[in-house]
Amino acid sequence: MLSLLVKLLKSCDYRTLAIGDGGNDVRMIQQAHIGVGISGREGLQAARAADYSIGKFRFLKRLILVHGRYSYNRTAFLSQYSFYKSLLICFIQILFSFLSGIAGTSLFNSVSLMAYNVFYTSIPVLTTVLDKDLSEKTVMQNPEILLYCQAGRLLNPSTFAGWFGRSLYHAIVIFLITIHAYSNERSEMEELSMVALSGSIWLQAFVVTLEMNSFTFVQLLAIWGNCIAFYAINFCISSIPSSGMYTIMFRLCKQPAYWMTLVLISGVGMGPVLALKYFRYTYRPSAINILQKAERSRGPMYSLVNLESQLRSDKDTMMVPVATTPVKGKSSVYEPLLSDSPMASRRSLGSSSFDIFQPAHSRTSYPRNIKAN
Repeated sequence: MLSLLVKLLKSCDYRTLAIGDGGNDVRMIQQAHIGVGISGREGLQAARAADYSIGKFRFLKRLILVHGRYSYNRTAFLSQYSFYKSLLICFIQILFSFLSGIAGTSLFNSVSLMAYNVFYTSIPVLTTVLDKDLSEKTVMQNPEILLYCQAGRLLNPSTFAGWFGRSLYHAIVIFLITIHAYSNERSEMEELSMVALSGSIWLQAFVVTLEMNSFTFVQLLAIWGNCIAFYAINFCISSIPSSGMYTIMFRLCKQPAYWMTLVLISGVGMGPVLALKYFRYTYRPSAINILQKAERSRGPMYSLVNLESQLRSDKDTMMVPVATTPVKGKSSVYEPLLSDSPMASRRSLGSSSFDIFQPAHSRTSYPRNIKAN
C-alpha cells in the first residue's frame, strides 16, 4: 500500500524519500527516488534494498542535511564543470576550423587531446569531494537552507547556461589572444597548440579555485600541482625526438612572450567572472553567502530572519547588502522557490511558501496533497 502511495507522489512530479526498517517496506523503498533502510530488530532486508543504510532513525537528520546537501552541491559542480572543460576544448577547435578554412585540421595533437581529460583536468575536479561551503554545525543549526537543494538553485538550466557561456567566452579569449600574440612569429603548429592548451589549463585551475568554498592542503596540491605536472609531462614528451613535439616546450618556456600571453589570457578570462561573483556576493547575497560571511567573521552565529522579505525590499529599493541580526534562538527562513520547480505551485496555498517551519500555532491549515493547476 505504501509503495502505491510513493508511486502516486512520483506521478505528481514530487521527489520522494522512503524510510523503512522491515521486510514489508522493501517495495516502498525501491519505488522511491531515494530509499533509506534502518538496520534494526526486524532484520537487514530494508537496509540491503535501500540506497542508504543507517543504524538509527535519528541519523536521518544528519544524512539529509549534511551528507545529502554536500553531495548535491558537489554533484552539481562536478557535472557542470565536466561539460565546461569539454566544451572549452571543442570551441577552440571550432574556432580554429574557421581559421583553417574548415579543412578538418586539428589544432591539438592526439597525445594532448587524450591527456586533456585523462590527466590535465581530471585531478583538480576530484577535490570537490572535500569542498564544504558551510560547516556542519551551521548546516545543522539552519536546516532551512536545504530548500536551496530542493529548489535546484545550483543545478538548473540557468546555471548550465552560465557554464556554457563561460566555456564559449574562455575559448574565444584563448584563441584570439594566442593567434594575435603569435601572428608575427614564425611559429610551428605545435607551438601554437601548446600555447592554447597551456591557457586552457591555467584558466581551469583558476575556475576550480574560484568555485571552491574551503581549501585544504590536498585541494591546493591537486589544483596547482596539476599545473606543475602538466609542464613536467610535456617536458618529458618534448625530450623524445619521435614524439612530434621535440624541443617545443623547452623553446616556449624560454620565451617571455609565452608567459605574458598566459598572464593576459588569465586576466582577460577571469576578470569578468571575478567581477560578477563579487557583485553577487556583495550586492545580491543569498542565504548561503550570509551564513558564509558570519562564519568567516567568527562572530556570533547569525540566523536567517525574514530573509525573503529582506531580499524583496532590496530589489524594490537600492542594491545594498542584506542585513542580518544575531539572535539566540533559531528562526525560520522563507526562501522563494524557482518557478519551474514542482514545489513552486504550493505558493498559492498559503501566505508563505514554507510556513511548515513556523510554530505549530501559526501555521495555516490546508490540504498538503493539493497542487495548484
